[in-house]
Amino acid sequence: MYCKNCAKEIDDKAAVCPHCGVAQTPQEVDNGGFGWGLLGCCIPLVGLILFLVWKGTKPKTAKAAGLGALISVILSIVIYALMFGLGIMGAVAGY
Repeated sequence: MYCKNCAKEIDDKAAVCPHCGVAQTPQEVDNGGFGWGLLGCCIPLVGLILFLVWKGTKPKTAKAAGLGALISVILSIVIYALMFGLGIMGAVAGY
């Protein structure tokens, strides 16, 4: 493990850096899980909120949730555009 202040290597269980004396907090797991991306895709507002909350502390997980939300919004726009286009074509054809 490395000190969050001076970036020197320290013991994994050290509560305080022996080099600079800054307290070390436990590091959170940031694996960018697929589940967070899926949640962001299913509920884009939640994905956006999680992205904004986690972007500083869990960047990989925040990116997964934000990317899921972005994909969902883009797919929704494409589907609505296709439906609009099909509706116009149907109206022109007389259906």
